[in-house]
Amino acid sequence: MTDATIRAAELLSDHRASIDRLDAILVYTLGERFKHTQAVGRLKAEHGLPPADPAREADQIARLEQLALAADLDPEFAKKFLNFIIQEVIQHHKLHQTEGA
Repeated sequence: MTDATIRAAELLSDHRASIDRLDAILVYTLGERFKHTQAVGRLKAEHGLPPADPAREADQIARLEQLALAADLDPEFAKKFLNFIIQEVIQHHKLHQTEGA
């Protein structure tokens, strides 16, 4: 192996270690986020509020788009990601609604 190949392998290993740490952060962050959205779903069910809040969702998507731009992340990807999360949250909220019925 050449020195350049060895150095490239070291850099690759460093990048992968960072990616692994960031994946862990994402998973724990999503776990914490879903704890709160579950609590919101229970609260909505207790008070007869609808599972979805289109105005809040639109605000969140716009806010996330701005955050994505600031973070040099493709805003379309960020919107798709948040839409996926929102749909999952709404399904949880609907489940709370049916459980409370």
